Amino acid sequence: QVQLQESGPGLVKPSQTLSLTCTVSGGSITTNFFYWTWIRQPPGKGLEWIGYIGYSGITYYNPSLKSRTSIFRDTSKNQFSLQLSSVTPEDTAVYYCARTNKPHGDYLLYDYWGQGTQVTVSS
Repeated sequence: QVQLQESGPGLVKPSQTLSLTCTVSGGSITTNFFYWTWIRQPPGKGLEWIGYIGYSGITYYNPSLKSRTSIFRDTSKNQFSLQLSSVTPEDTAVYYCARTNKPHGDYLLYDYWGQGTQVTVSS
């Protein structure tokens, strides 16, 4: 059974960098052909796809967030991380990490999700 767990600060000040880590257990993040993804849900809104890092290390980001986003991994710890720079209150959301083998497909194609972590951007 694969499990994902998000961790990181719950409060970030405007203009700072949001940093979250997803720790994966029960499966390796280098296993073919999975894509390890960050997704968020702002209050009162739908899910927003942020980006992924694939089994090979390839990354792909939401074009609307690309200039502020970095996703990287630590294979020795079986973790992948998100950094989102220059945050504003509009980045307040519940942030999820999830796994899929269809990285550009519907959210229903994500088979494992973390429980989500609330991040609030406020001074």
